[in-house]
Amino acid sequence: VTENRSDLEDLHLYATPREQRFRRFASLEFEGQLYMTPYDFIQAVTNDEPKCAKKWRSLSKQELNQILMETPPVWKGSSKLFRNLNEKGVISYTEYLFLLCILTKPHAGFRIAFNMFDTDGNEMVDKKEFLVLQEIFRKKNEKRERKGDEEKRAMLRLQLYGYHTPTNSVLKTEGEDLVPRSYWDTLRRSTSQALFSDLAERADDISSSLSDTTLLVHFFGKKGKAELNFEDFYRFMDNLQTEVLEIEFLSYSNGMNTISEEDFAHILLRYTNVENTSSYLENMRCRIPEEKGITFDEFRSFFQFLNNLEDFTIAMQMYNFASRSIGQDEFKRAVYVATGVKLSPHLVNTVFKIFDVDRDDQLSYKEFIGIMKDRLNRGFR
Repeated sequence: VTENRSDLEDLHLYATPREQRFRRFASLEFEGQLYMTPYDFIQAVTNDEPKCAKKWRSLSKQELNQILMETPPVWKGSSKLFRNLNEKGVISYTEYLFLLCILTKPHAGFRIAFNMFDTDGNEMVDKKEFLVLQEIFRKKNEKRERKGDEEKRAMLRLQLYGYHTPTNSVLKTEGEDLVPRSYWDTLRRSTSQALFSDLAERADDISSSLSDTTLLVHFFGKKGKAELNFEDFYRFMDNLQTEVLEIEFLSYSNGMNTISEEDFAHILLRYTNVENTSSYLENMRCRIPEEKGITFDEFRSFFQFLNNLEDFTIAMQMYNFASRSIGQDEFKRAVYVATGVKLSPHLVNTVFKIFDVDRDDQLSYKEFIGIMKDRLNRGFR
């Protein structure tokens, strides 16, 4: 079943950039709701556009059940989970947002995320507690909806959430501030509100109106009765981060143990607001004439640092470096103090050679932070 192209573009007018991206990469439809496969998700976070124009394939109930029956339990998870599942999985829009949150969080934030779901404080998360995610992200979306044809917006909500949203909500709306917040901030603020809401009643309604997904079966079993402990939750989040980084690294390594410094620069500058990347690349080529290569461990350590960028920014402000450029030793020490991540001298030197445009061996803190915030959020700041 393929949606008419004009209808697709028409609904795009009412969608936010994240919703538009989800709709572009999603390839499955079940009872009016769109889903990504694990392969679609990997493509969405590692490519600018789908490799080919997507047509939404309609799943039968039998096909969906077969996919869910083959979903492995959480204790069988690995850093190849999404690649192994490939096309045999379904990921909803709210789960897509949740997975994006995971990709940009430091390991220390995993415990915070788990505690936000564990609303009864029993050190376990059950399916009902996890479904608060659906309500929180739905409510955030409602506040961001673009004005226009109510029928078209209702169609869009059905595609993204799988049911027509009610007018009442689990979350409080009075006195909400107007400052745009990330989905992570929304999740962090809103789960505490959900503790004092009619969540239990709403979760039952949501559960009965929604189809199971690969994540729900992976976390809570085929009957939805299992509970998720922190160790399994942590391992899932760590595996997902590692898997996406492995895919990006392998796309450039051609089977080797390293990628070139220029490839590393290409990866860093993707999804950023840098318009003329050629000047950065040319600058690096001139200053690192002999290729040594970046290992996967170095590559992963840098992105672990990026996930701690907020703490690094605070540390730099405390050091009073925020208004001036810094050298390699200062940078390396600030990274370690703020994040606990040790970057190799070669990696730090490579980063400096990429971003030190005026070649004074100093890094412009403000420019670097701005570019890296774009890269961290993959173009969706």
